[in-house]
Amino acid sequence: MFKSVLQWLGISLIIGALAGTTSAGFLASLDFVTRTRQEYPWLLLLLPVAGISVAWMYHRHGKTVAAGTDLILDEIHSPKQVVPLRMTPLVLLGTLITHLFGGSAGREGTAVQMSASLSDQLTHLFEFEGQQRKILLMTGISAGFSSVFGTPLAGAIFGLEVLRVGRLRYAALLPCFASAIFADRVTSMWGIHHTIYKISEVAPLNMAPLGYAVFAGIAFGLCARLFSYSLHHMIRLFKNAINNPMVRAFVGGVIVIVLAALMQSDRYLGLGVHVIVEAFQQHVPAYDFVLKILFTAVTLGAGFKGGEVTPLFFVGATLGNALSWILPLPMSLLSGMGFVGVFAGAANTPLACTVMAMELFGTQGAVFCAVACIVSYLCSGHKGIYHSQRIGVKTHA
Repeated sequence: MFKSVLQWLGISLIIGALAGTTSAGFLASLDFVTRTRQEYPWLLLLLPVAGISVAWMYHRHGKTVAAGTDLILDEIHSPKQVVPLRMTPLVLLGTLITHLFGGSAGREGTAVQMSASLSDQLTHLFEFEGQQRKILLMTGISAGFSSVFGTPLAGAIFGLEVLRVGRLRYAALLPCFASAIFADRVTSMWGIHHTIYKISEVAPLNMAPLGYAVFAGIAFGLCARLFSYSLHHMIRLFKNAINNPMVRAFVGGVIVIVLAALMQSDRYLGLGVHVIVEAFQQHVPAYDFVLKILFTAVTLGAGFKGGEVTPLFFVGATLGNALSWILPLPMSLLSGMGFVGVFAGAANTPLACTVMAMELFGTQGAVFCAVACIVSYLCSGHKGIYHSQRIGVKTHA
């Protein structure tokens, strides 16, 4: 027992170091390409060509890893073969290209895929199989999530919670927490700083405010459903309409350009972190969340690379901001509730998102964020952003 604990602690430190280092490089590169795109807006016009390059890259070298995060979840549920190491450079390069030329995408999926694929290479070294390999991949998921968002506790729980709706795999508890904490520290050691989101005002813990929080949670859950449906429907629409993946990406890039031109704004391109911060500080257009869903669904549906989580943060924070017009709760509190609530519903991870709220915003609004996450999860249904997520306990939504 003691030997096993020491072994997993050692492995967790290795995974944490790998995840923290790769995420630090990724985040620094992502910041550079984002600033470059903002400095040279004409780069958006090259998005269709960029889409062709990403699609060709995956068609030529990445067919076995094209499923991304779903491939990792599938390998945990039904282990078949070690995740190819090529997943790491492919998803890294594909995501950076997407963001450099203005695609609307996130970063969590990239960090998780890099960390998990690197972690799985240890299978050869330690001759892991079955249960041990499942734990290894879960540890990689936790480390990747933690390092990219700076939320070690939420990252640890996310790796345990995301596999099966309503069930946690406690066998991986120690390595998931150890790798997540160490990955976060390593990322910080490389000089990476994460965005600060501040809830400036909190409502009193009375029945009326908590009741309003329930109504907000319902809205977040329905929005999570809309996001997941839009994303999956857009993927099917592109595949059914256009057989060639390179043509799909080209057309998707053209559509994003047209949408941006119609809106006369780059507000919905890239990560949109500046809009998320703005949603905590002042009123933003009430339609922001709808347009971000549209831009993200087209980008990812056409085959560009990146995660879904930061767009979900954008959607949730701006929806919460819009709800402040009709619900008598502080605007920044509703934005924070939406930030974690929509993600909780879309990923079916209410526990991880509740803990994330405490890590990002502090404990002052924790009860309201917990209500938002739980209600959103109950209202969002089983079909979230991850196809390979399995149902352990039904939500009855």
